[in-house]
Amino acid sequence: MSLLDQIDQIRSTFMEELYSISSSKDVERMRIHYFGKKGTIASLMRFLRDATPEDRPNLGKIINDTKEELSSHLENTQKRLLIQERQHRFAKEAIDVTLPAEPFRLGIEHPVQKVLQEVVAIFSSFGFSVGLAPDLDTEHYNFTGLNFAEDHPAKDMQDTFYFPKDYLLRTHTSNVQVHLMENQKPPMKIIAPGKCFRNETVSSRSHVFFHQIEGFYIDQNVCFTELLELMRAFWPKLFGTKVKVRFRPSYFPFVEPGLEVDIACTQCQSQGCKLCKYTGWLEVAGAGMIHPNVLDQAKIDSEVYQGYAFGIGVERIAMLLYGIEDIRTFSRNDPRVFEQVALKYSSVL
Repeated sequence: MSLLDQIDQIRSTFMEELYSISSSKDVERMRIHYFGKKGTIASLMRFLRDATPEDRPNLGKIINDTKEELSSHLENTQKRLLIQERQHRFAKEAIDVTLPAEPFRLGIEHPVQKVLQEVVAIFSSFGFSVGLAPDLDTEHYNFTGLNFAEDHPAKDMQDTFYFPKDYLLRTHTSNVQVHLMENQKPPMKIIAPGKCFRNETVSSRSHVFFHQIEGFYIDQNVCFTELLELMRAFWPKLFGTKVKVRFRPSYFPFVEPGLEVDIACTQCQSQGCKLCKYTGWLEVAGAGMIHPNVLDQAKIDSEVYQGYAFGIGVERIAMLLYGIEDIRTFSRNDPRVFEQVALKYSSVL
């Protein structure tokens, strides 16, 4: 059989198959069968091997023209099938615009953010202004400027996230105090809300990041009694009811004397529960008179000026206000939980 007869037979068979296919997969099968390395068109090359040198150019042109012709037919068919498949899929997935839309779910304010704003508002009513400092700070502002000894345990890698070039994630918002004391002159009455980070084991009562509000007041003739009265006045305003407050002596490097502030557990009405470790009391703040060394390091004359400082854990307060027993709830950000909290405690704050 001559080359032309062979081509006519291939063309006839090809067109019959082409008209019968119905999917892109059939197109790919035909492509491999006719145009693959061992396909039907490649088999025509044997005519070139047997032909004389004078006939080879003409025969090669005939084979290439046939290949291009059949390829064009196959390509057009593939485009047609793709359009049909797309139309079929669109028809199957069509959206009925007359149907009612999916209900739009509004977000709610995060409980921690809500408490944070309320605490700031209360202290603002007491005459405090807001100050800020970076989350990523140097050891000087987080430790040294606050009278921490070089070998203080809080500076250990177990408690602090360190970075190169003496940078770290602040472990408290007290770094605001150092920044402002170095750049402002007394009197200063500042609160500093923000995130803190500590390398601790995550549990129901502690987390590697949390929110804190640092507050401090520096002026002449500031006394310890003012701090105690501030702490007594704040908690009833926050909870909207009478709150039992007690003070315990404590130690912090940047205050002297120092104290812990406890309030009667509002979750169990002082009867004892998991949140207060069955003591009836919950530690909510650390406070004290600013250490003279802290003032002197910031070039504030401790013989002339005095001050007090306090730090309040926001998550601890939110747990009390909203009846949440696990601090990890706040970072899971489950809107269903927060919606239940907002509904159950809609009257809080």
